Amino acid sequence: MAHLIELKDVYKIYPMGGEAVHALDGVSLTIDRGEFVAIVGQSGSGKSTAMNIIGCLDVPTSGTYRLGGVDVSTMDDDRQAEIRNKMLGFVFQQYNLIPKLTVLENVELPLLYAGISGQERRERAVQALDRVGLADKQKHLPNQLSGGQQQRVSIARALAGKPSVILADEPTGALDSRTGREVLEFLQKLNEEGDTVVLITHDNAIARKARRIVRLQDGRIIYDGDAAAPQAVVRAEEEQV
Repeated sequence: MAHLIELKDVYKIYPMGGEAVHALDGVSLTIDRGEFVAIVGQSGSGKSTAMNIIGCLDVPTSGTYRLGGVDVSTMDDDRQAEIRNKMLGFVFQQYNLIPKLTVLENVELPLLYAGISGQERRERAVQALDRVGLADKQKHLPNQLSGGQQQRVSIARALAGKPSVILADEPTGALDSRTGREVLEFLQKLNEEGDTVVLITHDNAIARKARRIVRLQDGRIIYDGDAAAPQAVVRAEEEQV
């Protein structure tokens, strides 16, 4: 069976000031269905570039990226958008909810763009909100919810599309520590229920909530293994060496 996510010898090179900056420098990585993986690294490590490629928001300069066995590394923007809408659910640091829409309408919106009928949109949105414990908040506006509840709405929006992968980019960055823990526990629960979760973070403590850590530094993978292993986490001063 093909890996759900497979990056093979991926380079992403940007011209900058007459030089070539290797944001990703020969990265090879596989992620299988049902995994909870944290991609972690400091600013400039390449983690955001990796997220953009995994999320079909960018393409490699060279190398291949397969999502669900399909090579997406050379697709045009329209085809990538189609794959992105079908297979990926995004959770961002800023919840990206539309203030004038109700919670239910916010969750339905991507399904509208995907051309899904009104009744099915409503059923999927209600089911997703129920999964995140917000079925009773359907008619609320985003500003009537706490930060943690808004982030759970954004998770419901991702789930409603029935994605193959939930891609969470610094999902606790705008939350206080207690609420952040609750959101992470919720992502753990989704993973235990069978969802594949890829978490992007700079924070070692958050990364340890995953089952597996992939650590990037200077565009290269320097650790890939069990999140509970002592070598999974390095001190900040070691990353700066």
